[in-house]
Amino acid sequence: MPIYEYTALTETGQVRTGILDADTPRAAREKLRKDKVHVTSIRVAGELAGRPAAPARGEGLRREIRLPAFLRRSARISTAELSNFTRQFATLLHAGTPLAECLQVLIEQSGGRRFEAVLRDVRERVTGGETLADSLASHPSVFNDLYANMVRAGEASGQLDAVLSRIGTFLQRQARLKNKVAAALMYPIILVSVGTAVVFVLMWKVVPKILALVSQKGGTLPLPTRILRSVSGFFGDYWLLLLVAVAGVYALFISIRGTEKGRYLIDKLKLNLPIFGDLFRKQAISRFAVTLSTLLKSGLPVLDGLKIVKNVVDNAALAEVVGIIHDRIVEGTDISAPLKRSRMFPAVVGHMIAIGEQSGQLEEILSQLADAYDEEIDIATQRMTAILEPILIISIAVVVAFIVLSVILPMLQIGGTVSR
Repeated sequence: MPIYEYTALTETGQVRTGILDADTPRAAREKLRKDKVHVTSIRVAGELAGRPAAPARGEGLRREIRLPAFLRRSARISTAELSNFTRQFATLLHAGTPLAECLQVLIEQSGGRRFEAVLRDVRERVTGGETLADSLASHPSVFNDLYANMVRAGEASGQLDAVLSRIGTFLQRQARLKNKVAAALMYPIILVSVGTAVVFVLMWKVVPKILALVSQKGGTLPLPTRILRSVSGFFGDYWLLLLVAVAGVYALFISIRGTEKGRYLIDKLKLNLPIFGDLFRKQAISRFAVTLSTLLKSGLPVLDGLKIVKNVVDNAALAEVVGIIHDRIVEGTDISAPLKRSRMFPAVVGHMIAIGEQSGQLEEILSQLADAYDEEIDIATQRMTAILEPILIISIAVVVAFIVLSVILPMLQIGGTVSR
């Protein structure tokens, strides 16, 4: 059944656009007519997410979809939205709703037009004979390898609803963890940005005028004022060069991070940063533990789970360690031995995983590790904020105080000369 894009007018004269599926354009128009809208244009949509659509019921999607750029970008829904979709999917399946009907219900309440198009294509692939996992995997911008492989394990075990529920919980946990770290970094970023903006305005607009006024009165300027004048003059003369330099450094950083070796070095440096490094390390370990635990609980073998974790761990240095662990398991060793030797994980993580392997409860131990590290992330964020807040406030206060002092000293000097 093809998918159609349409533009129509409502009874009130408003323009309405969207997508729907129907056997023919005429059938699509009939569906829209029942909604009391007047169709002005309708055409067949086609390729979704950069991949050819699978044939469904002998016909399939024949042409490429040509949606605007902003609609293509909107296919990348947030982790929280994907978690909500997945938990609703699990609830519908657990209630005994057929798979195709579940997808239809989710299509009707999907948030964005692009995501709706993706779900319609998934439904057409499923009704055309594909597995749900393969249908989801055809849209990697929305459903990554972790998602598709866990669904595949759920289909193989006959526990798709339970696996989807587990995926939803996992995604919700990842969204909460990401928001927690982002919230911890937001205050320092805002403080630095506001402080930098204030200093920049003072140096660019205010200070030159005051210094020009002071210079007209003659006399020898105090040392702080001379330093401030030199700095202000540098900003005034070379501000464009400074912007170009900042843009060049940023472009160089992006270029280096685009290489495999560069990304590894940056991610490793990120884990060893003072103050921030401890938080990033704990976040990476928590992500590793909860992801592997979720995969193992869903029925995936350890080797397959490690391959997926390596791709979704979001840190090249940690991904390299996961790859080494995978290779050592293939050679016959356990997980804990190469993990202990890596020095990327604390010793307690290696010992707990060793206990989990010996007791046959590895996924439970990993889940407990993730819970423990989530609590440590809370403590680390509070500690980081407690350390950064006074440092940033004092630093900004010192800079502003120096500017004020540099302006006041010559004015006091001029005032004293006039009084004499």
